[in-house]
Formats: sequence, C-alpha cells, structure tokens
Amino acid sequence: MAAFHIHFGVHDFLIRLKKFLDRKLVRFGSFRRLSPMSRVFGYDRGPQSVGRYYIDKFIAEHSADIHGHVLEVAERKYTQRHGGNRVTKSDVLHVWPDNPVATIVADLTKADEIASDSFDCLILTGVLQCIYDFRAALKHSRRILKPNGVLLATMSGISQISRPDMDRWGEYWRFTTASAQLLFEEFFPRDHLEVKAHGNVFAAMALLYGLSSRELRKEELEFHDRDYEVQITVRAVKPASGET
Repeated sequence: MAAFHIHFGVHDFLIRLKKFLDRKLVRFGSFRRLSPMSRVFGYDRGPQSVGRYYIDKFIAEHSADIHGHVLEVAERKYTQRHGGNRVTKSDVLHVWPDNPVATIVADLTKADEIASDSFDCLILTGVLQCIYDFRAALKHSRRILKPNGVLLATMSGISQISRPDMDRWGEYWRFTTASAQLLFEEFFPRDHLEVKAHGNVFAAMALLYGLSSRELRKEELEFHDRDYEVQITVRAVKPASGET
C-alpha cells in the first residue's frame, strides 16, 4: 500500500511537471527593463507616436467635418492638413497668451467671452484629459458650436503621463468608452454621438514603452481589442436649431 501511494505521488508530480514545462516561457528580451525606451512617446525614435497614430487616423476619417469656421486648440495642424479650401476662417485657442499662433486666449472652462454659435468645427485632440473641470469645458464647447457644428475630440485611455503637460497645467484623467459616452451625453443627444476605442494589448505595451508607431506593423496597430482602450475618439454634433 505504501508503494502504491509513493507511485501515485510520483506520477502526479510528473504530470504537474510536464504541464509546467509545456507552458510557453515568455522571453522578455528588450522589454525586461524598468524604464521605457523613450519618455517622449517615441518621438525620438520616429515621427509619430502610437497614440498619435489613432488620433491622426480619426481626424483624417472625419476630414469632411473640418469646414467653415474652425477652432483648434494650441495649433492649427489638423485644420490646415485636412480642411483645405473648405475652411473659410481658422482660429487657434490657447489658455495662455505665450502661444504665438493663438488667435483666442481663453480658458475653455470659463470661455464666456467666446460668442455662442460661432464655429462649424471644434478640434480637441488630447485636451480634455488636461482639464480638471472637463464638464465645464464641454458645456462651453457645445455652446460655441453652431447648430449642426461638429466637435472632434480624442482622449487618452491607456497612456503614460505627458510630463510637459503635467508640469505646465496638469494631466488629470484617463477615459474609457463608457465614461466618454455618459459624459458627452450630458451635452449632446445620444444619436448625435459616435464614441470609439482604438488599440490592443501590443499597441498599449508599445505606447507605454515609448515605441514609435513606425516600429509596429499596420495590422498590429489596426487590430482592435475592446479590453485595451488605448485611445478614445468622439465625434459629437450639436443639434440643429429647434432640436433638443
């Protein structure tokens, strides 16, 4: 009987050992490190970060919305790149007067000086995560849009801290599709909203390690895993006059 128990114990141990050895061992290679390859989102490794890949793609897909009188925060990069001849007037909003390209200096959370119903398109890329009172910012964003005006917004889901933004004015939030959907529904009708997430586990890892988007294959960037929301994008349309 004792021999039977010993044999059974050895047999069970060998089965467990085989299962352990059969598991694929992870070879971390260059990723076994406590610091990223880049602390500037990979811009020192290539011209575009992983997060910016999704932002650029989103804006390009909605380039037709960039027309008429357009307001963009901090710069007019997307206005110029995608607006073309459809843009009749371009303004740049900045919270501080030290921005040489700013045409409107105002805090979007207290932007009473900006007239209501002024803009056909408002572009907020990576802005809302840097505004503590983002509800006030969205309230004014909706107010200053013309009826049928479009807000194109992007927000970080999974990301490192942007140290320059954190040190200058703060970086407060990370969003999910669920939080973005409910937040924007406070100011825009549900059927006037399009909220999406972009990314996957590999894209998230590449972003956190500071790789450039050029170091990933297109299929690696384009694959969507709903449990890894790297970048959140929102297209919101202000109702036409008379709509609630």
